[in-house]
Amino acid sequence: MTDITYDILIVGGSLGGVAAALSAASRGLGVCLLEATSWLGGQYTAQGVTKPDENEFIETVGSTPSYRAFRHAVRAYYRGNARLSARGAAQPEFNPGGAYPGFTMEPLVGNFVLGQLLSNNPNIHVRLNTTITALEMDGDAVASVTAKDPSGVETRYLAGFYLDATDLGDLLPLSGQQEIDWTIGAESKAETGEPEAPDVAHPEWIQSITMPFAMEHRPRGEDHTIDKPEEYDKFKTEQDYTIVDGYISTMFVAGKDFWSYRSIIDADNFADPGYPFDVTMVNMVGNDYQAATIPTGDPAKDAAIVARARQASLGYLYWLQTECPRDGEPGRFGYPEFKLRADLFNTSDGTSAQAYIRESRRIKALKTVVQQEVDAQYAGGPRAALFKDSCGVGYYGGMDVHACAGVGTPEKFLKALPYQIPVSALIPRRLTNLLPACKNIGVTHLTNGAYRLHPSEWAIGEAAAALAAFCLQNSIAPAAVPADPAALKAFQHGLLGAGVPLFWWTDITEDSPYFAAVHLLGINGLVSGYSDMSYRPNNLLTDEDRQDLDNAVGQALPWPDAPMTRGQAARWLVQQLGL
Repeated sequence: MTDITYDILIVGGSLGGVAAALSAASRGLGVCLLEATSWLGGQYTAQGVTKPDENEFIETVGSTPSYRAFRHAVRAYYRGNARLSARGAAQPEFNPGGAYPGFTMEPLVGNFVLGQLLSNNPNIHVRLNTTITALEMDGDAVASVTAKDPSGVETRYLAGFYLDATDLGDLLPLSGQQEIDWTIGAESKAETGEPEAPDVAHPEWIQSITMPFAMEHRPRGEDHTIDKPEEYDKFKTEQDYTIVDGYISTMFVAGKDFWSYRSIIDADNFADPGYPFDVTMVNMVGNDYQAATIPTGDPAKDAAIVARARQASLGYLYWLQTECPRDGEPGRFGYPEFKLRADLFNTSDGTSAQAYIRESRRIKALKTVVQQEVDAQYAGGPRAALFKDSCGVGYYGGMDVHACAGVGTPEKFLKALPYQIPVSALIPRRLTNLLPACKNIGVTHLTNGAYRLHPSEWAIGEAAAALAAFCLQNSIAPAAVPADPAALKAFQHGLLGAGVPLFWWTDITEDSPYFAAVHLLGINGLVSGYSDMSYRPNNLLTDEDRQDLDNAVGQALPWPDAPMTRGQAARWLVQQLGL
């Protein structure tokens, strides 16, 4: 067997895995990324959640520069490879599907663009269709990972750090014990103190999986009805075959409708024969699989669950084509003109290449983010709890927990505020060189419902790789970073230098001359700005502002006599305090 050594080995080509690879390589490290399938991008591509769950700030301050660079690269792909209509070309931030909110794309386009981003960096080596066969431990450290390539040849990979970027936390049971090193499902109220946690832990309460599919709206009169799935009648009793989902109650009428919600191609954006009809991605309550969920701990059982979930999803398509009430046509049912677009995933049945995974195994971390720190009803302001060891930010608007009736997982939606990602939530309590880079950080069953979303997963992967790089380059253990003020300061300064936001400001972009200073004041709890999370750096500093800052610092500061803006004051104060 051949041994190959890298600075960082990333297992999993998820969205977090890709972000981690780009992050580590940008810091000059040699990276290898192993992915068990032929796809990159996880939930954004292979899993069919091609309309991401995002926020209104995503194009400016609600994501990292590298996340936005990926989106810009997708836009460039469409502009360079498709003929846009005048309407499409006029959009400053082109959105192929025009879904609300969120930037959509075709799955294969996203996969291609992510592959290009990785292949453009000589420090990154990608191994697709490569499966893990073994993991060796040396005390509390991972010693090696062995993987088999498509031809069956095994290679042993050695690295300074190993990042688990799989959607199910596949390395966690190979490297540690459940409830000692990792957990899954719902924690008990006694363990987390969360008001909405159950009295008794339920490791089987894992969120539902979904097998999305794309369908095209063909002209009325065409019939593209699929064959009736074998278990269709049973699926109708198990699944919730309806188009009513939250504020959605119609197929096409009233703006926030079923079709527009996850539209990935709006034909009006194109003047191209390759895009003649509208296409939407179906990832709704009707195809959230209710009979069972994964992981079970048995790969064969997991595969059987995913296979049946595919059939349940096709059952939903059949229901839409044959039984769904038609808008404005009482007594008429079904949209046979809906055509399954199997080519968008290149799968034999037309459903997504991978199951959409909402909940993973999660590390037992130095810090576990709990409901009270994110839930709006427990906040004293517009943001979630302050984490001074922040390594990123995220926001969706809710802790969204999808039910799975077969295992008893209850549905919950709790209003969430813009939050930070504490680096201590990325650090295992025991293991010294394994870091989470996907949905497997130190969150609970409830807070996972906020932290699992696309831009947050990207931010987690990016931060995990930055942490690994910092530790390698400074010969320091991950656990020492949040514990040592000097190390934490250096790590956070590095993130800010890369434009990574660490605190929620709505008006401080990474190209601002005050970006780092204002973020440093925020994470140190010295300023919180206005109720709209703005800092207003160009406003003149007032006497009241000076007094507030003196009070926050705990001393009368030697303010310059000359007038200064709030941005200039932030920079001066950071220098004065040595932040």
